Amino acid sequence: MNKPPSYVGVDIGTSVTKAVLFDDAGGVIASTDCRTHLSTPAPGQVEQDIEDVLASVAGCITRVLAAAAGTRPALLAITGQGDGCWLADAGGHAVRPAVSWLDGRGSSVLSGWEADGTAESVYRLTGNALFPGAQAVILRWLADHEPAALDRAGTAGYCKDIIMQRLTGLRATDASDASLPFGDPAAGGYSAPAVKLCGLGRYTDLLAPVATPLPSAPLSPAGAAITGLPAGTPVSCGPFDLPACAIGAGAADVGDGVLIIGTTLACQVLVDRVDASGPVTGMHLATGQPGRWLRALPAMVGTASVDWALDILGMRHDQVSEALEASGPGAGGVEVLPYLAPSGERAPFVNPAASGQFTGLRLGTTRADILRGLCEAIAFAARDCFGVTPLTGKLLACGGGVRSRPWLQLFADVLGRPVHVARAPEAGARGAVLAARRSGLDASVPGPGTEAWTAAEAVIDPDPRAAAQYDEAFARYRLHRAAAEPMWRSA
Repeated sequence: MNKPPSYVGVDIGTSVTKAVLFDDAGGVIASTDCRTHLSTPAPGQVEQDIEDVLASVAGCITRVLAAAAGTRPALLAITGQGDGCWLADAGGHAVRPAVSWLDGRGSSVLSGWEADGTAESVYRLTGNALFPGAQAVILRWLADHEPAALDRAGTAGYCKDIIMQRLTGLRATDASDASLPFGDPAAGGYSAPAVKLCGLGRYTDLLAPVATPLPSAPLSPAGAAITGLPAGTPVSCGPFDLPACAIGAGAADVGDGVLIIGTTLACQVLVDRVDASGPVTGMHLATGQPGRWLRALPAMVGTASVDWALDILGMRHDQVSEALEASGPGAGGVEVLPYLAPSGERAPFVNPAASGQFTGLRLGTTRADILRGLCEAIAFAARDCFGVTPLTGKLLACGGGVRSRPWLQLFADVLGRPVHVARAPEAGARGAVLAARRSGLDASVPGPGTEAWTAAEAVIDPDPRAAAQYDEAFARYRLHRAAAEPMWRSA
C-alpha cells in the first residue's frame, strides 16, 4: 500500500531558515530551523552570504528528512524574505554579498527621489512605496558606487529565487516578488516606466523572468547532493514570505487581515483592487490570483526590536510572557517609539531617519515595564498600519511572536478585535506548500481542502477595559511620533 504523500516547506527568514515536513492533512511530521548570519560591513549596512543561506536550506532539509527516515516527499516548496538585492552570476553564485532589506545605505538615494518626485511617481505606477531596503534603491546605489558588480551579475534577484536557481538551475521569480518595486499591477510583470524613472533601464535584463503560476523545476543532481532529496523531486518557489504567510494563515476573503509578528511586523489585508491614489505608503502584492492583491504595510519594527531590548536588559526570550504579565497595561508609564531599524521606517510612513524613543522612565521603572512598553508600542505600530486599509474580515496572526499569549492578548486589546492564531508551526512554509498545490504542481494528489491546513489554533478576544485604555494610549503614541519627527536625523 502506498504511503500518503508528504511535503517539505522551507521558509528562508532574515536570520533563521525553517523547514517543515507536512503530511497530507497539513500535520507536522518533523520541523527544524538553522540560524543564518547577518554582517554589518559599515554602519547602516546589512548583508548576507548566499553560500551561508544555501547551507542553511540544505541543512534544514537534511535534518527533517533524517527525522522521518524513509519518507520521500512529493514536493519541495520554498519561500523566503523579500526586498533587498541578491546579485548573482549566471550560475546563481554571488558576485558580492547580498544586500538585506534591513540595509540603509541607500537612504540618500531615497531622499533624492523623494525630493524630485521620483518616489511618488513610482508609487503611482506600481502601488509600492520605496524604502532604503527596496531593490530599486539598492540597485541605484550599486550603480553609483559599485557598477562593476552589476556588470558581473547575471541576476539582481531575491533570496528565494537565488536559492531556487542553485537547487534546480532555473532563473525565475514569481508575481509577488516581481511586484517589488517595479511591478505592473495592470499587465503583470515589470513596469518599464518605473524602471526608467529610477534610472535603471540599462539593468533591466538583470530582473529575473516572471513565471506563472509559480517557478517550478525538478531538483538537479547538485541540489539532490546537498539536500538528500532525490534528483527530479518537484521544486516550487514562491510566493515570498508575506503572501506565503497569508496563504498559510488562511486569509481567503477580501477584507481578511494577517498580522505577522516576526522580524518584520507585517500587516496585510486582502483587497480586490490596487489603489495608488492615496498617501505614498506600503505595498500592493500580486497574489497570482486574478483580481486579488495583498495591501501590505510591513513595518520595520518587530521581534528584532524585542531581541535588542532583551539583550540590553539581560533577559531571555522565555521571560517575555512573564514580564508582560508582571507589568500591566500602560507599562508603569513607559511609552516608546519603536523605530529601531538602521533604515528607519517604511510603514505606515516612510522616513529613513526615524529612530526610537523611550519616555516616562523613573527610578521605580522595572525591566518588565521597559519590555512591556516596547511590546505595547509594536502593537500600536500594527494599529497604525491597519488604519491605512480597511480590515473588514477576520484577523489572523502568525510569526514567532504568537508564542507569547500575553503579547497576543496585548495585540487583541490594542486592535480592539479578536485575533485568530494561525495553525503552527511556520505559516510561511505551510503557505508555500499550499501555493504549490493550488497551482497544480501536485495535481496527481487530490488531498484535502485548505481548511484542514489552515484551521486556527485559538482565538484571543480583546478585554474591553484594556481596549478602552489603549484607545487613549494610542492617541498619545501618535502625538509622540508627530513631536519626534522634527528631531529625527540620519545616522
